[in-house]
Amino acid sequence: MGTLITISQFILALAILVTLHELGHYLAARAFGIRVEKFYLFFDAFGFKLFKFKKGDTEYGIGWLPLGGYVKISGMIDESLDSKQLASAPEKWEFRSKPAWQRLIVMIGGVTVNLILGIGIFIALLWSYGESYIPNKIVNEMGGIYASPDARKMGLQNGDKIISLNGKVVTDLTGDFGDPDFLMSKEKNVLVNRKGKDTTISLPQHIENYLGKDKLPLVELPYLFKIGAITGGSNAQKAGLQAGDMIAEVNGKDSRVFYVFKEYLLENKGKEILLTVVTTKDGVKKMKANVEKDGTLGFQPETFGFEGKEVKIDYTLGQSITHGTAKSMGALGANIKAFGKVFTGEMSAKKSLGGPITIAKMFGAHWIWFKFWTLTAMLSLVLAFMNILPIPALDGGHVMFLLYEIITRRPVNEKVLYVGQIVGMVLLASLMVFIFWVDIARLFGM
Repeated sequence: MGTLITISQFILALAILVTLHELGHYLAARAFGIRVEKFYLFFDAFGFKLFKFKKGDTEYGIGWLPLGGYVKISGMIDESLDSKQLASAPEKWEFRSKPAWQRLIVMIGGVTVNLILGIGIFIALLWSYGESYIPNKIVNEMGGIYASPDARKMGLQNGDKIISLNGKVVTDLTGDFGDPDFLMSKEKNVLVNRKGKDTTISLPQHIENYLGKDKLPLVELPYLFKIGAITGGSNAQKAGLQAGDMIAEVNGKDSRVFYVFKEYLLENKGKEILLTVVTTKDGVKKMKANVEKDGTLGFQPETFGFEGKEVKIDYTLGQSITHGTAKSMGALGANIKAFGKVFTGEMSAKKSLGGPITIAKMFGAHWIWFKFWTLTAMLSLVLAFMNILPIPALDGGHVMFLLYEIITRRPVNEKVLYVGQIVGMVLLASLMVFIFWVDIARLFGM
């Protein structure tokens, strides 16, 4: 069931992003009297379609391959590589017969819609939900942070009380630690109080490569936990665990903090462990359980420990617009910086890039609307950025040729456009193969 929910969320998000992106091109083209021959959600590869109908001059449909979508605009060299239409004189309804500035607007229509969508979702989320966080002062009063194995290798320790990041006093631990400005800064100095003594830890430059590694946050609040819903037939059920039980120890080691418990499971993949469990009925009991190969037992945790400590910030519409726009631009800027580091070799492409499998897994096995819309907004901004890159076959490649035409007042030769489209498609296909390989390698732990 969890896998079905994950896939459903990914398909819905992709459908929203692709449909609105292509709608941007479609509406701009129709506004200038350009004929749109096809409007497809997902690709109808090899001519196979799940659904189609025709209205006016346009065929609308849904393809079977959920890797994107397209609009086929008359008189334009696109993914179809249909060059026959270019053999005759341009018709008044064709893309190629329109002024360069109109064609430019058509080409940036999709990116514009994705940019507006991403910003709009961030604004709507802030206006609807506001923001809440546990003040860092409370975290420090309640024992300090959880530091993952990678964080401990960098010099942090469980129980450290973080005071500042690069000289900026921390108010929201997870928010400030995940701030793109901090993650992308060359120097990452963390001032901590450890056993009553202040110490400065200098983190390595590329800590973003470690975020979410092995399903563990780099730094997090030390949440306690109890057993929530148990998956039928799981090892948790076979061991005798029940909803409401609390696991105090794993193999004799204190495991009351959820992420410490997760560490022990990951260390014992495929092995039998001894649990000390505080049950809801029988007091403290010892139970043996087998850990799955993915480092799980088969239950949903219910975390606690900071009830009533949250600080909630409600925003007016005006404040939501200001803060939502700033957050979306910060997220977009962080992605651009990360892409630049991958391009220059500062960051590993294998570790940083992800395809459909990686993206789908980000949504998770539970349908949480706030998380769904947050990820959809992020993907919309990334889609806008990636599409505007000056690579032939992408919107940015067409924009590049149109800007050349506007500046030089000479159209680019149609043969150059045709060859450029082929080169761009080969580059994109190669990138897709690489990304799928990365996804599959991650899936099998390669």
